[in-house]
Amino acid sequence: MIVRGFVSHQSGSATVMPRSLIRSNQHFKKAVTRLPLGVTSNFRYWGDDKTIYVDHAKGGRIWDIDGNEYIDYRLGYGPCILGYADPRVDEAARAGMEVGGVFALATEREYTVAERISKMVPAAELVRFSNSGTEAVMAALRLARAWTGKDSYVMVEGGYHGLFDAVLWGTPMEGWDPSKGDPEVAAESEGVPLLLKSMLHMVPLNDANRLESLLQKHGDAIGAYLIEPIMGNCCSISATREYMHDARALCEQHNVLMIVDEVKTGFRVARGGVQELMGFKADLCTFAKAIANGYPLAVVAGREDIMRRIGDDVVHGGTFTCHSVALAAAEKTLEILDETQALETVKKYGQDLQRGISEILSARSIPHSYAGHPSMGGLFFSDTPPTNYRDWASTDYTFYDALALELHELGILVEPDSREPWFLCEAHADGCLDETLQKFEQAVDTTTSQLNGAATSSAG
Repeated sequence: MIVRGFVSHQSGSATVMPRSLIRSNQHFKKAVTRLPLGVTSNFRYWGDDKTIYVDHAKGGRIWDIDGNEYIDYRLGYGPCILGYADPRVDEAARAGMEVGGVFALATEREYTVAERISKMVPAAELVRFSNSGTEAVMAALRLARAWTGKDSYVMVEGGYHGLFDAVLWGTPMEGWDPSKGDPEVAAESEGVPLLLKSMLHMVPLNDANRLESLLQKHGDAIGAYLIEPIMGNCCSISATREYMHDARALCEQHNVLMIVDEVKTGFRVARGGVQELMGFKADLCTFAKAIANGYPLAVVAGREDIMRRIGDDVVHGGTFTCHSVALAAAEKTLEILDETQALETVKKYGQDLQRGISEILSARSIPHSYAGHPSMGGLFFSDTPPTNYRDWASTDYTFYDALALELHELGILVEPDSREPWFLCEAHADGCLDETLQKFEQAVDTTTSQLNGAATSSAG
C-alpha cells in the first residue's frame, strides 16, 4: 500500500528509545511450559517475541514487566471505563471484601445494583447476574428458546458473543467470491459440534430486506435474533438507527426475541447503552465489560414476563455469581456513570482524539474514517467506513496493521488486530491526549516511509 501525497514531517517530540521486551520474552519461555501459548486467553498471545506481561496499571496507562509504559487504548477490551485502579471503585471493592466473598446465598446489594441497572436501561425490567459476558449471552439464548419454544437463532456476520459453542461461528472472508452467493458459515474452533450449524442463520448487518426474507422463510423455527448494534470485535461497525427499528418490528412480527448484546457498549456509549443511542428496546439484553470497571460481573436482563421464566422452567445460576467484591465495585461504578459527567468526559476525549488524528492524517492526504462511538471508535484508512462485515473484508488494513506495531514501540497500546476498536476511559483525559497525538504522528510517518520503501523495492 502506497499512501498518497506523503510529505516528510519532523515531529517536535523527543526521541523515543527502542522498546525492550527481554523480560517478557524470558517469561514467555517459562510460561509456555505450563500454559498453552504462554497465556490464559488466545487473544493475549501476540507471538513468541511480542507477547507482553503486565506489571501494573493505573488510570489510562499500563506498565509491562520490562518497565515499558504505554497509554492503553485496549483497556482489557473495554471494562475499565473509569481507568485502571480507580480509587473510588477500589475503595468500594475493599469494603466488599468485608462482606465475606461468595456464599451461594443472596445479599441485599444484588437488589440495589439491579435497581440502578433498571433505572439506566428501561428494557432491563428484571435482572439476573452472571460472571462473564459469555455466561450472560448463554443465559439469554436459553431463555429465548424457552419463551418462544423455537431452537433456531439468527446472528449477524462479524458479531461476537463470547466463547461458547452456539456462537463460535463466523463467515470467513478470505477467498470469498460475492458473485457465488453468501459466504460459507464455519465453526471458529475445532471441537464445536457441527450439528449446531443446522440451528444457526447468519445475516449481514444493515440489510433489513435480508432479515425479512429469512424470517419469512424460517421464522416458525427461529426463536432469537442476536445482535451487537455496535460490533465490538469488528472495529465498531454500526447498525443504523433505521435498521435497528426495522429489525425490532420484524422480530415482533415473527415472534422472535431480540437479544441485544451490550457486553461492550453497555454503560459506555451512553448511560442506557446503545438502546438509548438508537431509541429502541430489546426483549433481552446482556452487559458485562464496563459494569464494574474491570471487576468480573455480567448481567442478563429484559422484559419482566420473559425473565419470570427463570426459576419456573429455565435454570440459571452459578456458584461465584455476585461475589461481594465485584458487586460492590459495580454499585460504585454505576453510581459514578449515572450521576457524574464521566461518560461525557470519555466522549469528549474520544472526539478530541479523533479530531487530532484527522488533522495528522489529512495533512498527509491519507484517507481515513471512523466507525462506532467516540468511546470505542474504529479507525479505517478509507474515505468511508464499512457498513457490514462483508465491506470490512474488502478494505485495505495493511497500513493499520503496520501502524499498530509502530505505536507499540512508541508506548501507545492498541490491539494489533485491526478489527478491534480503540477503547477510552475517563482517566485518559488526565494528560494522555497530546502525548498520544505526538506519538501517533511519529508512527504514521515511520509506517508511511516503510510501506512506501517496501513498495518501491518491490517495483524495482
